[in-house]
Amino acid sequence: MLTGAGCSTESGIPDYRDVDGSWKRQQPVEYRPFMTQPLTRARYWGRSLIGWRSFGSASPNSAHHALAWLERSGGISLLVTQNVDGLHQAAGSRNVIDLHGRLDRVICMRCRHGSTRGPWQRHLEALNPSWSTLDAPVAPDGDADLDGLDFNGFVVPDCPQCGGIVKPDVVFFGESVPPWRHAQATAALGKSDAMLVVGSSLMVHSGYRYAVAASRLGKPVAAVNLGRTRADHLLALKVQAAAGMTLEKTLQTP
Repeated sequence: MLTGAGCSTESGIPDYRDVDGSWKRQQPVEYRPFMTQPLTRARYWGRSLIGWRSFGSASPNSAHHALAWLERSGGISLLVTQNVDGLHQAAGSRNVIDLHGRLDRVICMRCRHGSTRGPWQRHLEALNPSWSTLDAPVAPDGDADLDGLDFNGFVVPDCPQCGGIVKPDVVFFGESVPPWRHAQATAALGKSDAMLVVGSSLMVHSGYRYAVAASRLGKPVAAVNLGRTRADHLLALKVQAAAGMTLEKTLQTP
């Protein structure tokens, strides 16, 4: 079982791509610029300070609840999600791999000191009080669409333990998924009868590779997604519809 951004759109979190699989907005921040360019870090955290207010308060929708029910009934052995919002767990799913990490945690890239997002958010707001009054539409990565602002004056705190660079505990573009997550997902796929994809275009290799692996193992792959997926040629079944409504109706069908 693999889920993507389309699973959380009904919770008010936008997705990344249109029905053709193309980017709706600029590609998210990449790892190397974030780590090497102070202005890129300021821009990320400035946008994130605003976006977290909406992103962090999002609630699970019918898709998340349906998948949690399916796990409880024995229909899902492992849920691998590309999302970083933690909404599957909030809905009650227990056997979950957050393939790309969780946005509700931050981590120092030098000493690996980690914390929940709350204290870090309050620190950002205390150092940048004028930014706390801004408002903007939330973006898929939990930041906000703040355009035309000068981020040079935004203060990004260092790690309180060692002075290192603090990053959200998520996998940025240019980073690799931790090997243990991939190993667990691959092992579960090997033991499964089939693979279901919900709300993902699979345009990113970290998710697409599991559809390829399932196909090579002779396991059927099905998808519920509003638009094109990178794995359309591998699918045994595709339902081109919204995730929440589709799953809810399917599970209600006798």
